[in-house]
Amino acid sequence: MIDNSNVFRQNILGSRRFSNFFWAVAVSVGGTGFLLAGLSSYLKTNLLIVSDPTGLQFIPQGIALSFYGVVGLLLAIYLWLLVVWNVGSGYNEFNKKTGKIKIFRRGFPGKNREVEIEIPIEEVQSVKAEIREGLNPKRSLYLKAKKRRDIPLTRVGEPIALSKLENQGAELAKFLEVPLEGL
Repeated sequence: MIDNSNVFRQNILGSRRFSNFFWAVAVSVGGTGFLLAGLSSYLKTNLLIVSDPTGLQFIPQGIALSFYGVVGLLLAIYLWLLVVWNVGSGYNEFNKKTGKIKIFRRGFPGKNREVEIEIPIEEVQSVKAEIREGLNPKRSLYLKAKKRRDIPLTRVGEPIALSKLENQGAELAKFLEVPLEGL
């Protein structure tokens, strides 16, 4: 998205995606169900609405259900924290007025919660598109700069559509006046 003729900014979607919300809810419901089933077999009191696990023996079925419930709830907590912290979100800003490129991403809380890379526009050699199909497809854009590793510009996770990748790469290469590689 071009704000004006001097600034090009791309917002990057992080962990606040529909798929992450879906999996966090599904794992929360499943983990809670397993834990309640295990506790029901121990207490001999039905804690579930949909079934009656009081007839199960606590050892070994109830313990196994409780274990799966605890593991499921720990995974659900992790997924919900990813969504709340919005890990991976940020932006790419290319500013011709200041002559700087700023890559910003949010990570996990801690000393390095926010990652910010700033490089001069003159160091950019090209925009590189990497496309790999197959069982584990990868479609991403990289910024090739002098004396640096390739800097990723696209979000992590589900691969973006090929046409969208081509359009983003071409638009960015045109703005920076550098070649587009890999297409």
